[in-house]
Amino acid sequence: MAVKIKDPASRPLGIFDSGIGGLTVANAVHQLLPQESIVYFGDTAHLPYGDKSPDAIRKWSATITEFLLSHQCKMIIIACNTISSVAFEHVKKIAGKQAIIVNVIDPVVDYISAQASLKHVGVIGTKATIRSNVYETKLQEKRKKLAVSSLATPLLAPMIEEGFFNNKISKTIINDYLSRPKLKNIDSLVLACTHYPLIRQEIEQYYKGKAIIFDTAQIVAHHVELLLHEHNLLDAGKKPKHRFYVSDFTPAFEQSTRLFFKGKIVLEKKDLWK
Repeated sequence: MAVKIKDPASRPLGIFDSGIGGLTVANAVHQLLPQESIVYFGDTAHLPYGDKSPDAIRKWSATITEFLLSHQCKMIIIACNTISSVAFEHVKKIAGKQAIIVNVIDPVVDYISAQASLKHVGVIGTKATIRSNVYETKLQEKRKKLAVSSLATPLLAPMIEEGFFNNKISKTIINDYLSRPKLKNIDSLVLACTHYPLIRQEIEQYYKGKAIIFDTAQIVAHHVELLLHEHNLLDAGKKPKHRFYVSDFTPAFEQSTRLFFKGKIVLEKKDLWK
């Protein structure tokens, strides 16, 4: 039985994703709010989520949410576009008033829709995210005349998980996707997958300054800071404690996580489905 924490602000932030991509969000949050403790869960046993059914994603997300609530997290950040697009409301219902639930889509939509100079936004993400049409729907609700072109890029997340980036293989795959007619004449690009910041440099090299590339992790981190401030939940402590869990584990996987979250990370294996 967990010991109840007296000061709500000292409770940790919960962050979860299908794998290690969400660590880009965790790192952005940590850089902006270094005093906050983090409990991270990567469901590596079931990745990638992008080609899984909505029912399966909601089921796994519910179990992970209960796990983070057991750690008394004051806020749970769904650091995955796929989960955010199909399970956000489900997670909110489970959490009730126990924790603030944040997804990685709405803060980005709010930020981009406020950029009046943008006329044609491109979106790349997993099959599930693109199939949900969530970015196009939400962006055009706020700006009806904004053109939005979405393209599923299913090879990118597995490619990144396996460490294939900043090399000839990644360049070939990235350039093939970005050259598709669907993304022609865009003036900006949303990296609608938390893995993609690791290939941002390669994407920028392709566009050569002709399109704005949005760092969604940074946008979400600032949104988290704002919400914590509004709810008087900013931690004033100076010794944060981080815990990183995965549902499946390999030494190579632990090593690759350090590319996402700066500094040494010790992963703990926690199979929630035993």
